[in-house]
Amino acid sequence: MKWFPVLSLLFWICAVYITGIYLFVGGFLLVRMEVNRTSSCLDALYPGQGPERDFCRGQPRFHKAVLLIIDALKIDFARFDPNNTSPRPYENKLPVLEETVSAKPSHSRLYPFRADPPTTTMQRIKGFTTGSLPTFIDVGNNFASSAILEDNLIQQLGQVGKRVVFMGDDTWENLYPKRFHRSLPFPSFNVKDLHTVDDGILQNIYTTLEGDDWDVLVAHFLGVDHCGHRFGPDHPAMADKLTQMDGVIRSVMRRLQNDTLLVVMGDHGMTDTGDHGGESQKETDAAIFIYSPSPLFQQPQNQLEPEVVPQTDLVPTLALLLGIPIPYSSVGQVLLPLFPPHGQSAVGALSQQEALWINAKQVNRFLETYSSMAKDIPPETLSQLRAQFSSLSSEYITAHQKGLLSSPQLTASLQSYLTSVRDTCRATWAKFNPFKMAAGLIILALACVTCLLLSELSLTLIREDNALKSSCIVAVLTGICVAIAQLLSWGYMEVPWCVAGATLTSELLFIWKAYKTRTVAKTASKKSASWFSVTHLLTPAVFILLLRCASLLSDSYVIAEGRVVTFLVFSLALYIPVHLNWHGYLLPQIYDSPKPSALLPSPPLPSSVVRKEASTLMASLALVIGSLFLSLFFHGCREEQGSCQPSPFLSPLSRMQDDKLKNLHYVLSVSALALYTYFLRNWMRNYGNLNASCITVFTANWILPLSSISLGLHWAVSGTPEDSFKNLSELIGLAQLALPRAAYCLLTAGLFLIWLDPLTVFIKSKTSAQNRLASRLPPRYRASIGISPQAELHHLIPQIYQQMRQSLDDGELSGYGEEDGRPAVEAYGLGTVYSAPLLLSCGMLGLVLLLLHPEGMALAFLLLLLEMGAVLYIHASSNNLSGPGRTEAGGFNVPWTPVVLWALAATQFFHATGHLPTFPSIQWGAAFVGFPDGHTGTIIPASLVTLNTFASHILLAVSCPLLLLWPLVCEVRSSRGGRTCGEEVEDAVMEIRLRESPQQFSSALLQLSARYLFVHGAQVFASVCAAAILRRHLMVWKVFAPKLMFETSAFIVTSVSVLLGVTFVLRIDSAVTRWFKRLVPDASR
Repeated sequence: MKWFPVLSLLFWICAVYITGIYLFVGGFLLVRMEVNRTSSCLDALYPGQGPERDFCRGQPRFHKAVLLIIDALKIDFARFDPNNTSPRPYENKLPVLEETVSAKPSHSRLYPFRADPPTTTMQRIKGFTTGSLPTFIDVGNNFASSAILEDNLIQQLGQVGKRVVFMGDDTWENLYPKRFHRSLPFPSFNVKDLHTVDDGILQNIYTTLEGDDWDVLVAHFLGVDHCGHRFGPDHPAMADKLTQMDGVIRSVMRRLQNDTLLVVMGDHGMTDTGDHGGESQKETDAAIFIYSPSPLFQQPQNQLEPEVVPQTDLVPTLALLLGIPIPYSSVGQVLLPLFPPHGQSAVGALSQQEALWINAKQVNRFLETYSSMAKDIPPETLSQLRAQFSSLSSEYITAHQKGLLSSPQLTASLQSYLTSVRDTCRATWAKFNPFKMAAGLIILALACVTCLLLSELSLTLIREDNALKSSCIVAVLTGICVAIAQLLSWGYMEVPWCVAGATLTSELLFIWKAYKTRTVAKTASKKSASWFSVTHLLTPAVFILLLRCASLLSDSYVIAEGRVVTFLVFSLALYIPVHLNWHGYLLPQIYDSPKPSALLPSPPLPSSVVRKEASTLMASLALVIGSLFLSLFFHGCREEQGSCQPSPFLSPLSRMQDDKLKNLHYVLSVSALALYTYFLRNWMRNYGNLNASCITVFTANWILPLSSISLGLHWAVSGTPEDSFKNLSELIGLAQLALPRAAYCLLTAGLFLIWLDPLTVFIKSKTSAQNRLASRLPPRYRASIGISPQAELHHLIPQIYQQMRQSLDDGELSGYGEEDGRPAVEAYGLGTVYSAPLLLSCGMLGLVLLLLHPEGMALAFLLLLLEMGAVLYIHASSNNLSGPGRTEAGGFNVPWTPVVLWALAATQFFHATGHLPTFPSIQWGAAFVGFPDGHTGTIIPASLVTLNTFASHILLAVSCPLLLLWPLVCEVRSSRGGRTCGEEVEDAVMEIRLRESPQQFSSALLQLSARYLFVHGAQVFASVCAAAILRRHLMVWKVFAPKLMFETSAFIVTSVSVLLGVTFVLRIDSAVTRWFKRLVPDASR
C-alpha cells in the first residue's frame, strides 16, 4: 500500500484549508488599533483663549483609594431583600452593602456595574484600567495575558508618585509587570481552588491598611468566581464565600481614613451554571459599591443618578477624584454623583461641569488621534462629532465667562457628546481587513473545489508518482516572488501574503491538472468521466450538506443548531431504507411471470440473506433513532433560548446536594462505562481478536478494564464533599490526584502498545496423528512452486485466508489438510485485522475524552458508541442489499451518504456532550482533571480543554476509516450463499480482500478522507461567508463570530484527527505486510 501519496495529499489539502482560515480570521478578528500615547498633567484644560492650567489642577478629592475586586460579584449577590425569608445560597449574604447605603446615603452608593463583552477577567481588568473597549479576539488571550501598553490608571498613578500595592489574582502581574510599588500575586487558573488567593490576601490586607506604605491598594479576590465555576451559584459553598466577603468589607471599612475612597466591585457576573465570557445580562451585570468615611454624595438623590454604571466610567471618575490625568485612550464618562454641582464644591475641587469638560476634551483628543491613524470611523459620523464638540467648546467658554457653568443644558450636552463618542467607537472599534478576508474566502472556496477533485481523482493520483511535486515547487517559487516584491515595494515583508500566494498557486495548478485529466477521461470513456456531472455529485446527502451550509447564514439556525442537526441526521438515516425500498432492494424479489423458472434471472442474493440484511438495517435504524432521541437530554442551553433548562447530567457530582440524586447519577454513569467497555471487548471476542498472545490483546483484556475502573473510582472520589471525611482529607486529595493520572497513564500506554504491535491475529497449525512423523510437506495455501516469494506474497493472500477459513472446524476439510499430511491452518481475527485495532484504539481514546467530561456524560459517550455502530451496520447492510461486492473502478467506494452522516454525527454529539458554540459553555474544569493544583504553563490546560470541547470531532475523525472497513467485515460476495456480519460463506475474505488491490485500497482511503474533510470544509466555508456577509449584523459578535471560531477550530482538530486515523491504518497495513512476509518464507522452506 502506498502511504506517502495518501499522507502527502491529505496533509496538503488540510494545509490549504488552514491557510484560508488563517487569512480570513486575520482580516476579520483583528485587534483594534491601539493609540500608544500617554496623558500628562501639562495637557491644556481650556481651548483657544484663556489661561492654560494644569490637567491635575488643585488638590485631589481623595489621597488614597482601596479597590476590592470580588471576581464575578454579580449584582444579584449584592442586593439584600429583608422580606426574603428563605434566601438561596447566593441571596442576602452581603448585607453590609445595603445597610451602609441605607444608614449613610451621603457616604455610599450601590450600582449595577455593566461590563462590555467578552466577560472574561483579563478583558475586564483591561476595560476598567484603560477605559477602552476590548475587541472580540482579545478573549483568546485570557489565559496568556500580555502586558498592557495603552495608557492606564496604574501607569498614571505611578507617574505622579503614588504607591500602588497589589495582592490577589496574578493576571494583574502579567498585565502590569514591574508597575506596582509592592505586589503579592497568587495563581489564578485553578478554578477548583476556592481559598488560596483569598486567604493570601487576608493574611496581608489588614496589616497593609494599618501601615503607611501605600496610596492605592488593589485586592482581587477569586473565591466567588471559582466557587461559581466549580459548584455554581446555588450551592452552600457560595454562601460561605459571600459571607466571608461580607466580613472582609466590614473589616476594611473600619480601617479607612477620611481621605480614603473605597470601591468594591465585580469584574463580571455569572450565569446560573457559574460560567461567564458571553454577553448575557447575567454575565455583564456586576455590582459596584462606592464608600467614603466622609460625605461624598449630594442629598437628596437627583436625576443625575445613573441606573447602570458602565465599567469604562470608573476610569475617568477615579482619575479625577485622585488628581491624575485620565488615560489617553479612555472613552468612559465621569460618574457625576461623585462630584458636587458647580458653586457647591470646595475651593480647588472639581465641579460636575468641570469634570465633564475635562472628560470631553480628553475624549475628543483621543478621537482625533485615533481617526487620523485608523481611518475606520465613517467620515459623516466623524464630521458630526467634530461639529458637536466645536459647538460644545464655544458653549462652555461662554458659560465659563458668564459664570453659567451650572446650566443643566450644558451638562446634558456634554453627557450627550461623551455618549455619542462611546457608541461610535463601539460600533466601529474592530478594523476589518477586506483584502485578507477576500483572500481567505477565495482560498477556502478553491480548497473545497480542490478537495472534491481530490476525492474523485484519488485512484489517478495514487497511480501517479509525485503528484504534488511540480505544484509544490511552483508554489514555493511564487511565495518567494511575493516576498521579493514586498521587499522591493514596501521595504518589509508580510508572511501571510507570501503564504497566500503559494497556496493559491498550488490550488490553481491542481485544478488545471484535474481539468486535463477530465479531458483525457472524456476521450477515453464517457463512464470514467461521469463523476464530473451534476447528477453524480448532487446526491441527496450532498443536498442536505448544502442546505445545512446555507442555513448557517441564519442566527436562528445557529442558536437551535443542536436540535436541527439531530433532525438532519435522522432524515439522512431514514433516507437510506427509503432509497433501497424505492429501488426494490429492501425486500426479496418475487417473480410473478408465466416464464419457466429456468428462464428467470437469478436474484443477486437469496431471500434469506435479503431478509437478514434488511432486519439488520432496520434494527440499526431503530438504534440510531433511539440514540438521537436520548441524546437530546444531554444538551446545554444558550441565553437566547429563553426557558430552556440545561441537562442535569452536565453538572458534576460535586455540585449535587441531593445525595439520592447524586447516587443515582453515579450508578448510571458507572453502568454506562461498564457497558461501553463490554461492547468493545465483546465485539473483538466475537470476531476472534482476543485469542492471540500479543500486546494489543493484553491491552484489551487488562488495560481497558483497569482504565475503566480507575475512571469509576475517580468519579466516586471527585463527587465526595470536602468536609464529609475530614480525617481522610489528605487521602481523598491524593486520590483526586492519583486516580485520573493513573487513568491517563494506562490509556496512553494502551494506545502506545496498540501502535507498537496492532495485529490481533492468532494462528496455529495442526497435523494428523498418522502423519506426524512423516516428512513435513508445505501447507496447502501454496499456489505453486516455481514463483518467487514476492509473487507469492501478491497472489497467495486470498488462498492463505481461504485455507485458514476452511480449517476452522477441526477435521472437516474440503479435500485438503490432514488427509495428505499437510498442516491445516487455524486462524482467528484475520478477517478484522484492520478494524479490530482501530476500534480498540478509538474506544480507549473515548475513555481519555470521557475522563475530561462530567461524570454524567458517560451516558452520552455510550450513546455515541451505539450510534457509531448502528451507522456502520446501516452502511454495510445498505451496501450488501444494493449490490454485493460493488466497487467503483475496481476500488472500494464509500458513498456520500454515510460520509455526510458520519460528519453530521460529529456536530450532533458536540451538542450532545453539553457543548455549544459559545465561550461561556467551554468546560474549563477539564484543565484540572488530574491537576488539582493547577499548571505552571498554558499548553497542558489548553490541550485538555481542546480535547474536552472537540471530543466528538476527534473520535469520529479518527474512526472515519471504519466506513471503508465495515462493509468488508459484513460483506456478501456470492449468490450461492450469504452471511450477515460474521456468518461464513464460501468465498468471503472480509478485510483481507483489501490486500488483493493495494492501489485501490490506498485510493479508497484517500477518497474517504477527502470526502470527510470536504464535508467539514464546506461547513467552515459557510461559516466564513456568514461572518463576512453579516459582519455588520446585530448578532455578529454574539452568534456568528463565536460560531466561526468554533467551526474553524473544529476543522483544525478534525484535520489532525483524520491524519492520525489514516496514519494508524497505514501502520496496521505495514504490520500485516511484515506478518505475511514472515509467513511466506516459512512456507517455502
